[in-house]
Amino acid sequence: MTGKSPNTLIGIGLMLMAMAILPGIDVIAKYMGANGTPVLQIVWARLTFGAVLTLPFALPHAGLKGLLPNRPLIHTLRAALLITATFFFFWSLRFLPIADALAIFFVQPLVVTALSPLILKEHVGPRRWAAVAVGFIGTLIIIRPGFGALNPGAILALAAGTSLALYFLLTRLIAGEQKAIVTTFHTNLLGAVMTSALVPLVWITPTQTDWLLFLALAAIANFGHYFIVRAYDHAEASLLAPLAYTEMITSTLLGLLFFGDFPDRYTFLGVAILISCAIYISVRERNPSQRPLP
Repeated sequence: MTGKSPNTLIGIGLMLMAMAILPGIDVIAKYMGANGTPVLQIVWARLTFGAVLTLPFALPHAGLKGLLPNRPLIHTLRAALLITATFFFFWSLRFLPIADALAIFFVQPLVVTALSPLILKEHVGPRRWAAVAVGFIGTLIIIRPGFGALNPGAILALAAGTSLALYFLLTRLIAGEQKAIVTTFHTNLLGAVMTSALVPLVWITPTQTDWLLFLALAAIANFGHYFIVRAYDHAEASLLAPLAYTEMITSTLLGLLFFGDFPDRYTFLGVAILISCAIYISVRERNPSQRPLP
């Protein structure tokens, strides 16, 4: 098989690799947050080191002039939303186990579906609206409002998922305009500039170990997202989308290994509902014969 030929098994393998390593970001962020590193400083490191690591790969495709986005407003909004999503999610890890925070974070595909008629002018039929409603019930099962004090981490994780959903919607608006690595560099660069303006307010001088963890954080993020982009070169989105939820397995195992956390049965039930709804929406999105009925 030539290098130009897609291979479904390679696509599946790359997606599984990405989902296996990406929870490492959460472990590092949770560990550093618990040891007093400000959340904003962790977000700054993730974006700044991310820009440095993606620059050598973006430069051959974009050239020097292409390193600045040609639609600065929308790229700035995307970067701001990614900062918000990352900040809220890392903050939520101070209150929740990694798997629980990620479970609530999985609300993002439902938010994308709900807002796509408003932002992208896409038609969403009754079946997908029903899936959104059922998925919302799954989210409520995980959060369980009204059953004791509401954990602030649940609200933060929900805000993170909503912010990332808006980020994805804006990403759709510029889809195909640039190579994925160039767009990733633009997002990291603008995010680094914005967080650099704010991080001096909370800056704590990092130790040598902190700098290594910052670098590891960015490396995991960039390698993980590169594997995802390459996976989509080999397999269809409708096949790969369900595999994204294997991240819950790695998150649960790492949370148990490093922090002794394990989700309760209600979290697992809510996650099962969310995953089922997201897979249903993904399949209908990719299959023209199953696109929304009036």
